[in-house]
Amino acid sequence: MLVLTRKKGQVLMIGHDIELTILDVQGDQVRVGIKAPRNVAVHRKEIYEEIRKENLSAVAVKDTNLQLLNEKFKKKDDSTTS
Repeated sequence: MLVLTRKKGQVLMIGHDIELTILDVQGDQVRVGIKAPRNVAVHRKEIYEEIRKENLSAVAVKDTNLQLLNEKFKKKDDSTTS
């Protein structure tokens, strides 16, 4: 991990197109402004983890659900071929 010290108003560059600006420092809180292209997602880590967890649960289909769906299609297919 790279650790840097910056003062209010100073900027960090990530790559060629992401700017992090230190906007304010009050006690143990730091306000950071982020300028990034629209195609770059920027989230607090706890929000990112929630999004990731939701995405994983959305694509995780249980085998039993697949089996039930498969059975329904088989029944439908059998009734149309009879």
